[in-house]
Amino acid sequence: MTRKGRTVTTLITNKREATRLATAAAAPMIDAQGVVKIYSSGNVRVEALKGVSLQVQRGEILGIMGASGCGKTTLLNCLSGLDGVNDGEVYIEGANLASMNDRQKTAYRAANMGFIFQTYNLLPVLSAIENVELPLVVSGVSATRARTRAMAALERVGIAERANNWPAQLSGGQRQRVTIARALVNDPAIVWADEPTGALDSTTANDIISLMETLNREQNQTFVIVTHDPTVGARCHRRVHMSDGTIVREERN
Repeated sequence: MTRKGRTVTTLITNKREATRLATAAAAPMIDAQGVVKIYSSGNVRVEALKGVSLQVQRGEILGIMGASGCGKTTLLNCLSGLDGVNDGEVYIEGANLASMNDRQKTAYRAANMGFIFQTYNLLPVLSAIENVELPLVVSGVSATRARTRAMAALERVGIAERANNWPAQLSGGQRQRVTIARALVNDPAIVWADEPTGALDSTTANDIISLMETLNREQNQTFVIVTHDPTVGARCHRRVHMSDGTIVREERN
């Protein structure tokens, strides 16, 4: 092929790649279509999600709200791939979770997602910095690089001075900051938070939500927050309200 021919081919290839990237950027970060989740135990059958459809845009903070037992946490688990679905489809950045096996889902979550839980889920025998660097070590990052990135994550959430403390030596708010640092250490595109302020006093809860808002603004990370607290919901860009396994209404702030 002539040089001119190679140049034209390169331009076409680059244009296609640019188009692909632009399409991916314009697509929803999360796209759930008709998601059904059924739990069965003996003769008991519970339809926890009843055909839920939901889209979340890149860089959005979405609150999922509703009374206990309405399906909030089940929806979060299904959207993140922690739990499978009985019907419907979930796409994350255009990738269909159902097309992945368990190993692929685990790898995808490790590279693209962070998780924050009400109960922190910190390992008591590891220091704060060891808890934060654990996802990196498991992913094969070298010990030296993992330690550097973990410290940077702790600094980002304002708790670097507690890096060598055990979880038992930290307050509830400090533990949650460590949990957030662990969720962010891989620079995930999506952060899932299940009642992240449920075990905190109102002042500390406000600090944690303010931290999430700052991270969202500075890093353009997408946050999906399950909460029953209207104060937390009011800080989200958008809220969906659930009842009996369905989304019954939506509000924007």
